[in-house]
Amino acid sequence: MPTPSILVATWDNGLFSVTGKMVHQELANQSVRSLVADGRGRVLAIIGGHSLCRRSSDGEWTAIAKSEFELSCCVPIENVVFVGTDDAHILRVDPDGTQQRLTGFDAVEGRDKWYAGAAIIDGKRVGPPLGIRSMAATCDGTVLLANVHVGGVPRSTNAGLTWRPTIDIDCDIHQVCAHPTRPDIVIAAAAVGLCVSRDAGATWTIEQRGLHAHHCSAVAFGRTDIFVSASTDPFATQGAVYRRPIDSDGPLQPLGGGMPKWIDGKADTNCIATRDSMAAVIDRSGRLYVSHDDGATWSCPFDRLTVPSGLHIC
Repeated sequence: MPTPSILVATWDNGLFSVTGKMVHQELANQSVRSLVADGRGRVLAIIGGHSLCRRSSDGEWTAIAKSEFELSCCVPIENVVFVGTDDAHILRVDPDGTQQRLTGFDAVEGRDKWYAGAAIIDGKRVGPPLGIRSMAATCDGTVLLANVHVGGVPRSTNAGLTWRPTIDIDCDIHQVCAHPTRPDIVIAAAAVGLCVSRDAGATWTIEQRGLHAHHCSAVAFGRTDIFVSASTDPFATQGAVYRRPIDSDGPLQPLGGGMPKWIDGKADTNCIATRDSMAAVIDRSGRLYVSHDDGATWSCPFDRLTVPSGLHIC
């Protein structure tokens, strides 16, 4: 069986493919965001802010569509790709590259109350604009979820034609993630804690027990556990990563097993990845942690790769 590769996307230095002890850089000096499997052994990503691209298993990149919009994230449902933008719109990209803006999303109830997640620090504006920060689709393809920062998690059950709000926008969601085989379970990382839905994102509960702080930034499903990162605030110099069985309602537990109590800055949106028994976490400094036993034990094979925008295991 081939050794899995960990893809590390960066904000301005391309992508690093980590296979065992080998590191290979692709797309140098370019922005890479939103690494996601296309369901056919390939990976989708946003390159340079305006191009939706596909990476083959041998590392060849092909542009699928280009847009005048600043693109932020994507999610496939069968042959269609839904793409979020930094100004809070969603595009549908068909297999032939045809693009359609989803006007139903522009009309979602409560949109007029959304606001940017940026803040003024020392007289300077920092943080992201109002936009689609992440997207997810249930494994059966019947529910599409868009994480608006800051605007909650609008939900569509008709392939993006119409949308309904689902969670208080002030929960400040940073990532939404659907279970890979169970269509009823969805999780989200929020400024108020870990959000869990057991009805495909229609309703949510907020869970905080066990966390040292409630500001959560990244989530992922392992084979049996939920993984979530937490920090005191968006600009914290340290953070921590926790786990809990998917079907439990008990407190979250620090990872342990070689993972330090504190990582260097938070693990941000899309910076926890899993595949089979493998899991990976990368912190803001670019320090990569890897587990091959469902998160029981961890090693740090690479230190300070670069500032990451996301992870994917393929």
